[in-house]
Amino acid sequence: MKIVFINQFFWPDSSATSQQLTDLATGLAGRGHEIAVICGDGGYAAAASGEKPPVEILRVRSLPFARGLVGRVLSYLSFYVSAFWRALTMKRADVVVSLTTPPLISLLGSMVKILRGSQHFIWEQDIYPDVAISLNYFKAGGIADRVVGLLADFSRRHADGILALGTCMRDRLMDRGVPAKKIHITENWANGEAILPMPRPGDPSRLVVLYSGNFGLAHDLDTLAGAMLRLKDDPRFHFIFVGSGDKRKQLAYFCAENDIHSLELRPYVARDKLNEGLAVGDIGLVTQSDECWGSVVPSKVYGILAAGRPVLFIGPRRATPAQTIALHGCGWHVNCGDVEGLSELLLDLAANPEEVQAAGLRARQALMEHYDLPLGVARIARILEGKHGKPVLQHLSPVSLEGFFKAPNQERQLPRRD
Repeated sequence: MKIVFINQFFWPDSSATSQQLTDLATGLAGRGHEIAVICGDGGYAAAASGEKPPVEILRVRSLPFARGLVGRVLSYLSFYVSAFWRALTMKRADVVVSLTTPPLISLLGSMVKILRGSQHFIWEQDIYPDVAISLNYFKAGGIADRVVGLLADFSRRHADGILALGTCMRDRLMDRGVPAKKIHITENWANGEAILPMPRPGDPSRLVVLYSGNFGLAHDLDTLAGAMLRLKDDPRFHFIFVGSGDKRKQLAYFCAENDIHSLELRPYVARDKLNEGLAVGDIGLVTQSDECWGSVVPSKVYGILAAGRPVLFIGPRRATPAQTIALHGCGWHVNCGDVEGLSELLLDLAANPEEVQAAGLRARQALMEHYDLPLGVARIARILEGKHGKPVLQHLSPVSLEGFFKAPNQERQLPRRD
């Protein structure tokens, strides 16, 4: 079967969507499919190392990606035009899969379906226009919201299937009127062979909280900053932020203004060094703002699980990371704004390192049983190959976890401190 993917970024670009697409394309090629990827000739992030995937890479001319609004729009538009021409003139595909970079690239998949008879699946990485509204790029109910929503939902209604990254994303799509029967829940993954549990280097008496990746507009900052301020005089705590992002700059400024010395900033780690990079923390931190519930699903959770580290998620309870933690007992969830709860939780974990280790073991087990790379590829492969059957539609019901695995805002019983 010939499968064509459309996304502006692909190998060797190291952005999150590029890495996931590279994994999937490589895995599908290994299953005997003929794979081609239509992508741009510029990157979003630094180039990753490693061998070229065994797929046909069809790079089209587009303006370089820029962080500014005007440059980003021009880059997107140039990719639309070049990718559209390439998709309509290349050998017909049995299946076309469009991602969501740039936004509305699913319209190209819809056109290929209409004009060339290919099946079309949308692999939703971000839900538009919802995420643009959450980040204040669009005004809810405004012209941009209505126009983008109309076009995006047109593609969704006419697609043969939609791949959603979690139940929260599925629910958000259903809120937009997308039929449930079209939606398949296909969680992201991590490579359990490339990322293995390793001992944490450094002072064992410290509790090291690690954030690895972009810390941007979709992430909660205030809850963490408030807890760091409360704990600033306790030498047991150390916070390492690896990567970049606007919120990271704000956190560094906050710490400098408030004389907080527990923060350490490090640059991005190359993907082939991610194993060592994730080992520098005892706990992996993931945050998400309430407004971005369901419109994005943090993918960094799965690398943390692979490293055998528990996840500390600050974000909405209905978000997929919170449900994953509750289901597998592989970490802790704190609602946005619950500074006191987060502070109490960190104090308890610093006093009980065995609980951190136990949660880390459960994290690795969850990865190997549910979110390892071969399992993730197989989930999507069954859908594209037409063998999946009905999509999984049930909710993951939150599990009541005892002891330290009950979130602070769930009346978790804390040790008495006089």
